[in-house]
Amino acid sequence: MISFFLNLYRFARILFHGIKNDSEFRFLLIFIILLLVGSTFFYSINENWSILDSLYFSVMTMATIGYGDLVPTSSIGKIFTIIFTFLSIGGFVSFTAKMIQLTLEHRNDKIWKRNQ
Repeated sequence: MISFFLNLYRFARILFHGIKNDSEFRFLLIFIILLLVGSTFFYSINENWSILDSLYFSVMTMATIGYGDLVPTSSIGKIFTIIFTFLSIGGFVSFTAKMIQLTLEHRNDKIWKRNQ
């Protein structure tokens, strides 16, 4: 349980550092948030899903999980999902890669400072 909170703290620290110091990270984070907010509202209005179901579907699509328990039924919903999928997967992969880069840079900085 302690390791969970320690990892959560490390994640939050790297997230804060990325927001504060890296413009590319800020752009990717804002892009991901805008995609999720926009798609959540679209699905809740167009497909008549609850906000939670809409967010759930958006995250599952973005992360390429796709359980298939929710499926858009309208033509516009299907077209939107195609566009959303291409945009969100690219954004999600870029964001994840940036998080890994920041994590490794942070780790290397700690090692470098320790060895001086």
